[in-house]
Amino acid sequence: MAHDPAAIPSADTAEARLTRRERVREATLREIKGIARAYLTEHGTAGVSLRAIAREMGMTAPGLYRYFASLRDLLASMRADYFNELADAVAAPHAAVPADDVDGRILASLRAFRLWALAHPAEFALLFGPPGTSEDSPNEDEAMCAAQRFGATFFTLFDQLTAQGRTVDTGVAIPDDLRRQLHLFAERSGVGTTEPPDDALRILVSSWVRLYGVVCMEVFQHYAFVMDDMEPLFEAELRDFMATAGVRYTPPAD
Repeated sequence: MAHDPAAIPSADTAEARLTRRERVREATLREIKGIARAYLTEHGTAGVSLRAIAREMGMTAPGLYRYFASLRDLLASMRADYFNELADAVAAPHAAVPADDVDGRILASLRAFRLWALAHPAEFALLFGPPGTSEDSPNEDEAMCAAQRFGATFFTLFDQLTAQGRTVDTGVAIPDDLRRQLHLFAERSGVGTTEPPDDALRILVSSWVRLYGVVCMEVFQHYAFVMDDMEPLFEAELRDFMATAGVRYTPPAD
């Protein structure tokens, strides 16, 4: 299964073909989500309230329900927006990196992920924090599609590494129960144009866990009382687990 981030359309690709009524509706949706984002960044997910948004817009609560059936529905739509933003952010550095420089693109995308997370801690928490209750929302499919678009950037690069035989053979036997979970991950996430080796899957999952962990520690300021600059630690972790993944590390440009 090929992973082309550009093949998964963003939310506004058909806006130019909308009728006037549809354009008015889209403008109202953007206003609702803009106000919701302001509440999110100031107060966190718990501070987002349909009633408060309706009051700020001069609407009745029932009027707002014509746009979002519930708070879960709104949050799922916001997650779709933010995953699309993040997908754009991690793919954007590729314009300055040659297509055959897989190592450079991986490093650029991972650094872009960290920078986006630091610039948008509330949005990051909504995307990667504890699971919410939006699974039953009609907008959840849109959010999942946007999440896959974000992941597609990294999966495409992983495919290239695997095709080049660049992932490292750890030489460590993988237990059957872990192998089953790795195959389940590959199936559900859509990773791999062909069936990736078990070692490669293990490295991919482990690398994501390490990256996510160090970025979370920085975004949520868990080390703020003992460190005043987390970038050196991030780069050290990046260098270590990229070596495991068969990626050549280069320091960021000054």
